Amino acid sequence: MMTVVETAVAARVADAVKIYGVGDTQVRALDHVTVEFPAGRFTAIMGPSGSGKSTLMHCAAGLDTLTAGSAYIGGTELGGLNDRRLTVLRRERIGFVFQSFNLVPALTVRENITLPLDLAGADPDEEWVATLIDVIGLGDRLRHRPSELSGGQQQRVAVARALAGRPQVVFADEPTGNLDSRSGAEVLGLLRQAVDVMGQAVVMVTHDPSAAAHADEVLFLADGRLVDRMSGPTADGVLDRMKAFERGEGR
Repeated sequence: MMTVVETAVAARVADAVKIYGVGDTQVRALDHVTVEFPAGRFTAIMGPSGSGKSTLMHCAAGLDTLTAGSAYIGGTELGGLNDRRLTVLRRERIGFVFQSFNLVPALTVRENITLPLDLAGADPDEEWVATLIDVIGLGDRLRHRPSELSGGQQQRVAVARALAGRPQVVFADEPTGNLDSRSGAEVLGLLRQAVDVMGQAVVMVTHDPSAAAHADEVLFLADGRLVDRMSGPTADGVLDRMKAFERGEGR
């Protein structure tokens, strides 16, 4: 049975190193990164292509393993878990939102929302599910299939699915990447509400300064290293920082 230590930090990595390949083809995707993702806080991760931002999220979420260093969900160190226990932890304590929605086409909206709980053999908290359905504004679409929804509606279902099990942290990988600006704003507003109203920790990888502006803090990566952070970000401020990276400044 896994040991869980209660903490206000939903997820963190300590001295994280991730290396792909060997010899001349070796790539250091993460280079001694230490960062915490607090509960009740929306954190965005940004950086140029190849900076390590997706690798950081995948390792923090237990979707990939570190070469060196440690990753924790709450007080549980992921490196000490076997595959079965890691699968249980991801199912029970982590929510995922992906760019491609990843809804099951044959299932209804409600069935997609409760799918992780159904797979775990757990009974949904009906009051909580009803709250989520109300928040995403799709109460009249519960019997619809994903193909009958817009992209923005599908992503809202994906966010509700990620929250259905009351996870410790939600990881969102480019959640607005396939959406128009209006639908993207709706999804970001929902993630913001999950933090402000539901007390979730949300960690989002994005390339969009406007999306990052919804976060409480933006972490900037370059060449696998954490090189800057910005509290209370604005779209213009984030854009200026990203332009500096393109000019080779601040690395």
